[in-house]
Amino acid sequence: MSETGALRAHLLAARLAGEVATARENSLRRYRLFAACDPRALLGLDPVRSWGSREVLALMAERCGVSADPGCVSGPDVIDPERTLAALDAFAGRLRAAVRRGVPVLFGTGHPGALLGFYAGLAAAMSAAGCVVLTPAQGRCVDILTRFGLRTHRLDYVRGVALVREAGGGRPGREPGAHSHSPLPVRLALGALAESGEPLPGLVVGDHGWVCGAGQLGFEAIGLADSDDPAPFVGEAEGTVSVVVPLDDAVRSSHYRPLTRYVLKRACLSQ
Repeated sequence: MSETGALRAHLLAARLAGEVATARENSLRRYRLFAACDPRALLGLDPVRSWGSREVLALMAERCGVSADPGCVSGPDVIDPERTLAALDAFAGRLRAAVRRGVPVLFGTGHPGALLGFYAGLAAAMSAAGCVVLTPAQGRCVDILTRFGLRTHRLDYVRGVALVREAGGGRPGREPGAHSHSPLPVRLALGALAESGEPLPGLVVGDHGWVCGAGQLGFEAIGLADSDDPAPFVGEAEGTVSVVVPLDDAVRSSHYRPLTRYVLKRACLSQ
């Protein structure tokens, strides 16, 4: 079996693509929230134009492979593995270009429980290839609105990857961090770099608010997104975000290791 065929089989077996755990009902609700410009669904993106919920659904069908039928309102979502593979190739191409340019890179995730290892593997390889992996504003606090109300979080870095954890919980450098969709952490990190006069990232790699927030500020941003998060895909369609890989972003962390290996090989970064 070819390398691509093996990864396709893994995507399906691990439910990273194909029939995924994301519920159709939840995806449609998030599409409606995005169309209503609800900040919880925008993830820091300021769309160039208004998007109706039907338009969002059509875009997600095009970019992810979910059903385009608005009458399909229940059951599991489906992500087309061919779209995932094509996006992973494009994602790897952006990493390869960043290494060739020797630009600083910022990594961040709102899904540290699942995705930290994926990004950390990329960060280590890019650092070994000569790119500076940035860690600005470590330890600084930011107030993030959660379902439990406004909570103070602290920006931390684990293996070169930014995440947030509730202030007072755990110790810096320890895993895991908090699940967050907020763009405030990446704004804090980028603002700290600007204030200090340090080099800004030539590439931001992440998910949720990290990729949308950075792209909205004009930085090249690439990342991963599930079928119930339309903001990164709208950002990609409008040119604010460079590459978005459609996949389930909340499966077991070990299931992302083959993706790390695949991306590093395609980016010519395998060690």
